[in-house]
Amino acid sequence: MRTGPRTGPRWDRRTTDLLARSALVTERGAGPATAEFADWLADRGREHAFRVRRIDFAELKGWHFRQPTGNLAHQSGRFFTVEGLRVRTSAGSFPEWHQPIIRQPEVGILGILAKEIDGVLHFLMQAKMEPGNPNLLQLSPTVQATRSNYTRVHRGAPVRYVEYFAGPRQGRILADVLQSEHGSWFYRKHNRNMIVETRDEVPPHPDFCWLTLGQLYDLLRRDNTVNMDSRTVLSSLPPLAELPDSRLALTPDAEVLSWLTEHRSTQDWTIELCPLTGLPGWVRTEREISREDGRFFDVVAVAVEAGNREVPSWTQPLIEPHGEGVAAFLLHEFDGVPHVLAHARMEGGLPLVVEVAPTVQCVPANYPEDRRPRYLDEVLSAPPARIRYSAVHAEEGGRFRNAVSRYLLVESDGALAAEPLPPGYAWLSVRQLERLTSAGLSVNVQARTLLACLRSVARPS
Repeated sequence: MRTGPRTGPRWDRRTTDLLARSALVTERGAGPATAEFADWLADRGREHAFRVRRIDFAELKGWHFRQPTGNLAHQSGRFFTVEGLRVRTSAGSFPEWHQPIIRQPEVGILGILAKEIDGVLHFLMQAKMEPGNPNLLQLSPTVQATRSNYTRVHRGAPVRYVEYFAGPRQGRILADVLQSEHGSWFYRKHNRNMIVETRDEVPPHPDFCWLTLGQLYDLLRRDNTVNMDSRTVLSSLPPLAELPDSRLALTPDAEVLSWLTEHRSTQDWTIELCPLTGLPGWVRTEREISREDGRFFDVVAVAVEAGNREVPSWTQPLIEPHGEGVAAFLLHEFDGVPHVLAHARMEGGLPLVVEVAPTVQCVPANYPEDRRPRYLDEVLSAPPARIRYSAVHAEEGGRFRNAVSRYLLVESDGALAAEPLPPGYAWLSVRQLERLTSAGLSVNVQARTLLACLRSVARPS
């Protein structure tokens, strides 16, 4: 029996007991019943006027292409810019590429407020419109705001409940960690993921509701309901129970950390920002910036009307990918200990370049049949009996338009678990994945979504 050192944070028994009890309350808490949630969300949508339409770049208000770089920027100098990125690397199948990328150097806040109500821990969630969401309105954290937003650069209304997460502490911290965002589309972007427990009487607002952890886990099974920011914050929660792999794993923690460090330090790469004008392989028209071969994604512009946002109307650029993505973990139990097959994945925009990623993370339409990503066919051809979780989730709707992926948890067959792994892949116990997530800047946003989904199907009984 292999053993590894016990590392990572340790939480008090009250917190783990509260979370476990909250995870068991699935039908109704202090807010809307789970069966009535879709009606509640639809009602919030009917209360406000939402509209998003594609526009030409010339119709952007407050945005311009800077000269001579051609970078797309806001006149305030805040929010974000769309710039060029050049990557040269010895890792992977593509030694060099160029692309547009969003540069947003601010650290935003993604915060969920928690409160014990009638002995059950509840989480204050928001019905939030994002212009890139395929259905516009999804369930977001209590606070989901860039620094420009909550410091009111846009001169709009204050961000509700931000006082619990910015400035002097007004509650008990359950989680507070810096996490990266999409490394393929953001340049070194990271946000503060927070969960704060309060005992205050929280002023109610009709666009917010209290939900139990069990309700949130049930809603995670629904397509395009729980937004990306909520999913990443939920992945930061303490574990719900003490499971066997707290101490036992296929590989000791020290070796897992060495595996990740090795992939961060032994590959060569040069990653640098460059002008958007003249970006090799990309063309700009009046309406979009796109690859000459039509693959991967476009940069587009939209006009937005949203009655319940801090600013009721605005224009902005968005990244719009081509095709539905796939993000999947293959699962296996070694000596009764649940493990995931993880990939040390390099992405040009990640703060530390390499993070733990799902077994499969791609948009299949971007790859010819003879260059299909490793393990893609394994997860897509799995029989229903081996699929533990499947749902379509939108990516970050504030910067990406119609960016959706099918998230899958798939039991591996015995043959795969016995095979030697290719370079860059390792079996990690679920507890090791949780500890790396708690450390911050180590597990990418797609893998964190899958961790939240895995918890939703493995909650204590």
